[in-house]
Amino acid sequence: MQPIKNIVIVGGGTAGWTAAAMLSCHFPPERCRIEVVESEEIGTVGVGESTLPPFVRLLQKLGIDEQDFVRSTQGCYKLGIRFENWLEQKHSYFHPFGALGRNIGNHDFYQCWLKARQEGPVAPLMAFSPCAAMAEAGRFYQPTRAGGGPAGTASYALHMDASLATDYLRRYAKAKGVHHTEGRVTSVNQQPGGNIASVQLENGQSLCADFFIDCTGFSALLIEKTLGVGFKDWSELLPCDRSVSVKTAAPDVLRPYTQATARKAGWSWRIPLRTSTGHGHVYSSRFCTDAQAKSILLKSLDAPRISEPRFIPFTPGHREEMWKGNCLSLGLSAGFIEPLESTSIHLIARGVEFFLRYFPDTDCDPALIREYNRRMSADYEEIRDFILLHYCASQRTDSDFWKHCRQLPVPESLQQRIDLFRAQGLLREQLDPLFRPSSWQAVFEGMGIRPRRPAPQTDTLDMETLRQALEQTHAAVNAVTTLQPTHEEYLKGLQSTSS
Repeated sequence: MQPIKNIVIVGGGTAGWTAAAMLSCHFPPERCRIEVVESEEIGTVGVGESTLPPFVRLLQKLGIDEQDFVRSTQGCYKLGIRFENWLEQKHSYFHPFGALGRNIGNHDFYQCWLKARQEGPVAPLMAFSPCAAMAEAGRFYQPTRAGGGPAGTASYALHMDASLATDYLRRYAKAKGVHHTEGRVTSVNQQPGGNIASVQLENGQSLCADFFIDCTGFSALLIEKTLGVGFKDWSELLPCDRSVSVKTAAPDVLRPYTQATARKAGWSWRIPLRTSTGHGHVYSSRFCTDAQAKSILLKSLDAPRISEPRFIPFTPGHREEMWKGNCLSLGLSAGFIEPLESTSIHLIARGVEFFLRYFPDTDCDPALIREYNRRMSADYEEIRDFILLHYCASQRTDSDFWKHCRQLPVPESLQQRIDLFRAQGLLREQLDPLFRPSSWQAVFEGMGIRPRRPAPQTDTLDMETLRQALEQTHAAVNAVTTLQPTHEEYLKGLQSTSS
């Protein structure tokens, strides 16, 4: 056994410093030396980053004070995503975090709602989600403070300035003993067997290590340019391949959710921060020029622009091997799926979590590598299917782009999910999935895919008892919503506690 004693992370940014922060919590400096090499020429775009609830749990695992992180990154809270014009024009729906109601007896809440809906009028599904109700009212609370009842089933994530978040994680990791080297990597040296031996910097410095992590973004300097790992291109499944983003002044009202609005050749996002707002337009170059995309974005702004538009081309997909030999790829170097469901940071953290689970010796046992790549590929495919659902189920025919989306090939994995849900509102069981049943139920419902009938087990339910339980849940959600502060009031409270 020859334990890894030296790791070099090539590239900083969100991927590099998230990896450094997570690794530094597991390995004290005397056990393993961790070094991040990054070029100050490559900056992080601070337009606004949207996260998922696992990111909040990551902060807790790292021992980071959440309120301090929110204050330091101009952060806001996020209860879900509001989708505008996806199913059809002037139609909207909400994808909330947390549960949709609670089980009634031994029966799944969604199945109970279906049964009640089959028998007569019932409140909309989102009326039973504390996150959806809170978002609609512009309010926020932390579920851990809510006690029992439906309020405790809520969950939340964060909006944050990506540059400030990177700075925060950099300070955190360096305080934990992570080394930081400024410089641009100009060449990579390999061992006779193909593994990476060292990276050479522009100033002549050479950095050797037992293991390397590629966080060099789309350039994929180590995993692709050095080790030659190919890329699984999902362009035929996911139609968008470019984005343009800008920052505006802060709005008068800070909405506690991300807004995703479907456009004629893609969609636009709106991510509120405390002192600014991030806006972006993700689109297909096949159906929209850069000039048209920029025009659409700028016309949609609701506050003065404070940055210049920035274009980013991308190819949806992931590496055929995200770990090869003594090199692991994370972030954009490992793959990219458009930001519709805010999965980018999750995939970075997930990649590090699996790496720690299958952490090797210097021999990098191929069995560990195979299992890591299998698990990460499954995560990417789950996210691919979830995002594709937003496009292929649309009923829009008002542009060539949306007509094209209705003809997109649907992978068997997604088709099986759709068929099973349409049959009885059931969902495929999966090992440690990112998207919980409530997420699939919310998007299926929002995109007009509904079960033909509830599961037969609900036929034994007493309808009067069921309706009373639903009414009580609805009333409890409404009651807890009215008691909470507005999002702005909650954020002001965070500021006052720091002063």
